[in-house]
Amino acid sequence: MPAFIDTARINLSAGAGGDGCVAFHREKYVASGGPSGGDGGRGGSVYLQADDKLSTLADFRYRRKYAAGRGADGETGRRSGKKGEDVTVLVPRGTLVKDTETGRLLADISGGEPVRVAQGGRGGWGNVHFASPTRQAPRFAKPGAPGESLGVTLELKLLADVGLLGFPNVGKSSLIAAVSQAKPIVADYHFTTITPVLGVVSLGLGSSFVMADIPGLIEGASEGVGLGHAFLRHVERCRMLVHVLDAAGSEGRDPLEDFALLNRELASYMPGLAESPQIVAANKIDLAAPEQLQRLRDYFTGAGYEYFEICAPIHEGTDALVKSVFYKLQSLPPIRRYEPEPLPEDYYDPKEGESFALRAEDGIFFVEAPWLLRVLRACNMDDYESLQYFQRALQKSGVIAALENAGVQEGDTVSIYDFEFEYVR
Repeated sequence: MPAFIDTARINLSAGAGGDGCVAFHREKYVASGGPSGGDGGRGGSVYLQADDKLSTLADFRYRRKYAAGRGADGETGRRSGKKGEDVTVLVPRGTLVKDTETGRLLADISGGEPVRVAQGGRGGWGNVHFASPTRQAPRFAKPGAPGESLGVTLELKLLADVGLLGFPNVGKSSLIAAVSQAKPIVADYHFTTITPVLGVVSLGLGSSFVMADIPGLIEGASEGVGLGHAFLRHVERCRMLVHVLDAAGSEGRDPLEDFALLNRELASYMPGLAESPQIVAANKIDLAAPEQLQRLRDYFTGAGYEYFEICAPIHEGTDALVKSVFYKLQSLPPIRRYEPEPLPEDYYDPKEGESFALRAEDGIFFVEAPWLLRVLRACNMDDYESLQYFQRALQKSGVIAALENAGVQEGDTVSIYDFEFEYVR
């Protein structure tokens, strides 16, 4: 079994677009055939897709760089270059993808469709695009745009309907083994389970749900004590929780104190998590004194919790518990999915005098710089505020001043990678 790794960092590089071609039509008896240079092909993109055969991010310890193919250059005869080859990276279902530099959530890989995370650069235009009544033989073309390149952090958050909570050795592994086909290690010592275990609980006739044994939760888990700090993230998606208690207090702990303590850990890790719907399962009732069981019954029924007494190894009380969980799930929202976070307004604030390349060809001014590409990808040019942000970036970085020094006139075309506009003073 591969080691359970639920975080990883990798680098993704989409392919650059191919360069546009400079060519002219040559044919016998055809004078001045005109420009015929084709466009470069778009660079390949990098996609992430869920694969249910994977349950860990361990593979990313050995391979950390993924690069898509470059688009082919344009050719003569108005022929466009071939598109660069895409790359699809397979990850476990439930993986969150975050920009390592900013921490922004880019995607939640929980569905079935591949999600594009790094976009390939657009192919450059061939010289055929630049022909006009006053420019009949353009001897220039547009280079391809670079592809996106970024580091991402992968974070696996298990997709489970129900999470089992409880201190080590209270019987969570015994319970999931009793009600599902999962085969966890069951033994009478702490931290027998050191990785989350998923099991499908079936009630027949297509009625089932996924249960997860969340290991390693002890006091201080939200601050990194024990194993809990590594696995609390897997509780976040659970639609409801089953809190398993050692009813007998066989290790000298009070089950009521355990219940309160772990709920405090949940609340410390994520406000509101302790408010998730909970059912309480008092395990090891064969070892508990009658007065102890009565104390637990009085407390949890008085507090409004659904409360069950079970002995997991011999399946006593487990059927009633499972049925109650199933029916409660019918009224709860589906498993939580995370929406990508929008770019902040100050996503990229170029420094004054940021470097860029500027060249002019027959009234077209080409501006290129890696930071400009990031600004463009951050902007929606159909949105006024976004367009204003883009204009401020050009002014602050000195691009506008450089254009004016280069002799740009009102109505001239300014070309910045995929975006072109007419210059207006």
